[in-house]
Amino acid sequence: MTVATVQNPRTLLDVIPRSVTRDAIAVVGFALLTAAAAQISIPLGFTPVPLTGQTFAVLLAGGVLGANRGALSQLLYVALGAIGLPFYADGASGITTDGALISTFGFLVGFIAAAWVVGLMAERAQDRTVLSAIPAFLAGTAIIYVFGATFLAWQLGIPIAADLGEPSALKFAIAPFIIGDVLKATAAGLLLPAGWRLLDR
Repeated sequence: MTVATVQNPRTLLDVIPRSVTRDAIAVVGFALLTAAAAQISIPLGFTPVPLTGQTFAVLLAGGVLGANRGALSQLLYVALGAIGLPFYADGASGITTDGALISTFGFLVGFIAAAWVVGLMAERAQDRTVLSAIPAFLAGTAIIYVFGATFLAWQLGIPIAADLGEPSALKFAIAPFIIGDVLKATAAGLLLPAGWRLLDR
């Protein structure tokens, strides 16, 4: 099968004939993929935010599924963890602890927003080449940072940025993760164009 044999596929998922069953399986599948990626978790000690594989799954969800289905997969992921399934980092669940929202709540909301934005860019063919895909996935990563750092700053009562050695959301929610997230965005930016090239053959 080539992309040319399918009527104007907007995302990689759309090379499969559309059906409710296809969409349901894809949304659930990427929610479960995000849950699995969350179990790749490394606590850093100085921050309540662990290093995980979630962002890679989030970026793929948007890129493969498109805006609405990608966001829905992440909404489902957040909802399943919120109701008690051990889907968050280190098998955690629930969005509150001691009556307050968990420190990573902003990141969870950011997953939904990032998947939607990345999916929208994918629907506009920005996932077709490496030169356009990597910036799209980096933009999705930046969205996750904005939500995660803003919420953490509010929850902990710390500034977004501060002098060296002082607590800040930049130090706790962004700086430790930049290298890993750039690598994950790059991996996704290589993987999706490769998928399109394979289909073109």
